[in-house]
Amino acid sequence: MKIIVLVKHVPDAQFDRHLNGEGYTTDRDESILSELDEYALEAALQLAEARGGAKAGNQVIALSMGPSGAVNAVKKSLQMGATEGVHLTDAALAGSDAAATSLALAAAIRHVGPVDLILTGMASTDGETSLVPAQLAERLGLPQVTFASSLTVDGGRLTARRDADTFSETVEASLPAVVSVTDQINEPRYPNFKGIIAAKRKSITTLSLADIGVDPVQVGHAGSWTTVTSAAERPPRTAGTIITDEGDAGIKLVDFLAAQKLL
Repeated sequence: MKIIVLVKHVPDAQFDRHLNGEGYTTDRDESILSELDEYALEAALQLAEARGGAKAGNQVIALSMGPSGAVNAVKKSLQMGATEGVHLTDAALAGSDAAATSLALAAAIRHVGPVDLILTGMASTDGETSLVPAQLAERLGLPQVTFASSLTVDGGRLTARRDADTFSETVEASLPAVVSVTDQINEPRYPNFKGIIAAKRKSITTLSLADIGVDPVQVGHAGSWTTVTSAAERPPRTAGTIITDEGDAGIKLVDFLAAQKLL
């Protein structure tokens, strides 16, 4: 079984986020593997291990698109257990929105070769659009299942459970397919010492737009369907209202909530 997992290098949520340049692109100097993508990677590893792992010919390929630093998302994926990595990087990719990103990723997946399954997280922790999985499936002409909270594969078909607020549904699709998984599907493993050492011997293939046959005008700011026209820093938080209890604190609290239209 050959599985591609899309992994994204995103700003670390522990630090403030900043935008750079005329296109207001995200500053990714302090970035990590997207937490939500770890669930997709774990799902892929479990599917591969259930079929005998790498020794039985199962492949889990971590694919990331981004600047030079994005290779760190691939490296962590290898430490967790992915068998190989692919890093799509090109200066022309900077500023790509979801549409341009899905176009480039679809071309990269075709370049890697026939696959049985493509897994993604439910969203990226920076953009949080959840658009790429569906767009990717459309570009590749594959069935898609989104927000899967459980996933099994039997032969040439997959079965997934999708949970809503008041109900759950079970859906099936034929392989190959694109599936996005939620953070309820599993508990991602931590890279152990053995995995970290083993990752150093695993290969990472670096691809450019020329390698995958994509014209630079199709991606980046030029190929994006959306653009950021303005941005401003979030204003500093103002001091809250302090109510001193002088026997009428309850009345003051009600008056405050009413003024905020919370009652």
